[in-house]
Amino acid sequence: MNSYKTIGIIGGMGPLATYDLAEKILDNTVAACDQDNIPVLIDCNTRIADRTAAILHGGADPRPEMKKSAERLETAGADVLIMACNTAHYFYDSVCEGISIPVLHMPRETAQHLLDMNVKTAGVLATDGTCQSGVYGNALEEAGIKPVYPSEEKQKIIMSLIYDHVKAGIMDFSDLDIDSVISEMQEKGAEVLILGCTELPMAFDIIGQKVLPAVDPTEVLARAAVSFAGAPLKDESK
Repeated sequence: MNSYKTIGIIGGMGPLATYDLAEKILDNTVAACDQDNIPVLIDCNTRIADRTAAILHGGADPRPEMKKSAERLETAGADVLIMACNTAHYFYDSVCEGISIPVLHMPRETAQHLLDMNVKTAGVLATDGTCQSGVYGNALEEAGIKPVYPSEEKQKIIMSLIYDHVKAGIMDFSDLDIDSVISEMQEKGAEVLILGCTELPMAFDIIGQKVLPAVDPTEVLARAAVSFAGAPLKDESK
């Protein structure tokens, strides 16, 4: 029996992103049998209100349900928590209240990853809430990395990709000019793209763009969680 720490996932933001994160934990763990894997608890709490609506439009407060998830996972035996939503990290401090276990911070983990890559300028593709709240801007600037964002016109394309397509289960993106967004990011000096919404890596796997390197914060967070749990981490190049 392994002695790995148990990972708890605060999920439901959205459900597809939740299980994508869990799958990436499995994919990044060296395991030859069931017992070599990390114990993972998932609270797919679809009662958590939309984070962007709360931040920008006075929508329902997501914090009460996020905190309930954190408390449930700690009570169930989680040793560390991760959140399957970038925008949710705007409420990070509130989630940490009332629990005694650590919560890994996806934007900060991503900023450190980019720092290790010697990136100086990063293009942030994310929800309006993530972009305007500074969730990534603050983490990147603290690491000495310049964030750049899409124009208002291009940001509408990203929001449609997230909400009208992936969250709605529509994985045909032919009606969206994603190439124009990537070109704009390149023109603004981005060396890499941060796929800063947990729906975006799934979309970009299908889109398959090769103009700019793309960093998947979900993958970065999964790897950080595997390391925290004490399990052997697969070589990133594999």
